[in-house]
Amino acid sequence: MRTPETCPNCGAEVPRRALACPQCGADEQTGWSDRATRQGLDLPDDEFNYDEFVKEEFGERKGNRAKVKGVSWLWWLVAVGLALAFGVAYFR
Repeated sequence: MRTPETCPNCGAEVPRRALACPQCGADEQTGWSDRATRQGLDLPDDEFNYDEFVKEEFGERKGNRAKVKGVSWLWWLVAVGLALAFGVAYFR
């Protein structure tokens, strides 16, 4: 690959036939080649599935109500029990 006139990483001027950028040290393996540029973008290898993302982030939908993962009836019972215990202790 040919040396670019300006560094694609930092924008500094690169001397002709230089092996690396004098400013940031980028070279063909770390920033000048198309392959290195694509690797730096951190793009996913597969196609993004929006519906799967929403399902993982917000839980599954049943009808018009969303089902939230991780909040089971046991934790609601514990929360109500603690609220009652604090209420009894406060009003005594």
